[in-house]
Amino acid sequence: MRHTTMVRTGLSALLIIGTWATAGISQASAADSPSKSEPKASAGLLAAMQKDLGLTKRQAEARLTAETKATALQGAAKGAAGASFGGSWFDAGSGKLTVAVTDGAKVASVRATGADVRLVDHTARQLDAAKARIDALDAPSGVSSWHVDPRANSVVVGVVASEQGDNDVRAFVAKARKAGPVTVKHTSEAPQTFAAGTVGGDPYYTGNVRCSIGFSVHGGFVTAGHCGQTGGAVRGWDGSAIGNFQGSSFPENDYAWVNVGSGWWTVPVVLGWGTTSDRLVRGSNEAPIGASICRSGSTTHWHCGNVLAKNETVNYSQGAVRQMTKTSVCAEGGDSGGSFISGDQAQGVTSGGWGNCSSGGETWYQPINEILNRYGLTLHTA
Repeated sequence: MRHTTMVRTGLSALLIIGTWATAGISQASAADSPSKSEPKASAGLLAAMQKDLGLTKRQAEARLTAETKATALQGAAKGAAGASFGGSWFDAGSGKLTVAVTDGAKVASVRATGADVRLVDHTARQLDAAKARIDALDAPSGVSSWHVDPRANSVVVGVVASEQGDNDVRAFVAKARKAGPVTVKHTSEAPQTFAAGTVGGDPYYTGNVRCSIGFSVHGGFVTAGHCGQTGGAVRGWDGSAIGNFQGSSFPENDYAWVNVGSGWWTVPVVLGWGTTSDRLVRGSNEAPIGASICRSGSTTHWHCGNVLAKNETVNYSQGAVRQMTKTSVCAEGGDSGGSFISGDQAQGVTSGGWGNCSSGGETWYQPINEILNRYGLTLHTA
C-alpha cells in the first residue's frame, strides 16, 4: 500500500458563504467563534489531547504551556549555538526545548537561554546537505520517505519492511549512506494520497474530488496541491462557485491556493467539530519537533498527536514531495488540504499519510509559511 494524500474534505479554516441565510441555513456569527478572551486551552482541546496523547487534564495544560515557551525560545537558542547548531526539538519528558550542538564551548551559552543541550557529531547544515544529496537520487517505491532527525543526528530513511530485500531499495540505501550519516527505519506501509469521490459534509469540490480548506488568507484560502490544478474551478458545499485555483504544485510540493468570490468570504477559523470550540488563528509560529499538534477534518474531525520530523521527503506514487512535516496524527480519505494547528498557530495543510483513525497511522503536512512565501500571501489572523 502506498502512502495516501487525503482528498475528500477536511481540516478547514472555515469559509462562510453569504447566501446561507437565504438558503434557510443560519449564517455563522461572531458568537460562533471563540473570543479573544477565551483560554487557548479550551475544554475540548484538552479532552482531545487526553484522548489522543494519553494525558491527564493537568498534564495537557502543562504541556501546552511548556510548548508555547519552547516555540518562543527556538530563535534565541539557535542563535546561541551559532555554526555548531545541530537542530532542536521539544522533549515532552522534561517539558523543555533541547538543542543539539557540535561544539562543547557553546553548551553554557545555549543553556543560558533556558534550553537543554545535547552534544552531537554533525551540524544541522551538514545533515541538510546530506539530505539534499539523497533528494537528488531516484527512489524506488519501497523507500517511503527520508528526513533529517536532530535527535538521531542523522538522516532517517524509511523503508517498507516487506521491500527491504528488493535490489533497487538496497541500492538506494547504499547510495544514501555515501551521502552522509543515515539511519534506516522500517515502516509497515508506504505513503499514498487519500483520494475519494464526492460526499456530503463541509467540503469544497473540484471536478469529482472533495478536499478541505486549509487556512484563510487575504483573498482566498490555501490547501493541498494534489486537490486541483491551476485554473481549476472550485465549488462550495452547496455547489455554488467559490473561485479558482490560482496556483498549484504537486508533486515536488503539495500546496495550492484558491481565490474567494461569488458571495464567499474568509474568516480566521479552524473547525473544532464539537470536540473543541472552533479555533481562532492568530499566527504561524512553527512548533518544534516533539510538540503536540492537532488536525481538523470533515471526514475524521478533530485529532491530535505529536510532530515527529521536519523537512522530510515523502515518496508518493505520483512522485516525491519535499520539505514536509511528519506527525503521529491520523487522517483518512477526504482530509486533504485541511488544517494542522498548534494552539492558535497555523502549521500547515494536510498532504497524505498511511493508516486510519481506527487503527492509527502517520500524516504529513506542507508547512504553512512555505506556502505563504511561495505565493506572496498573507495569513488571515484574528
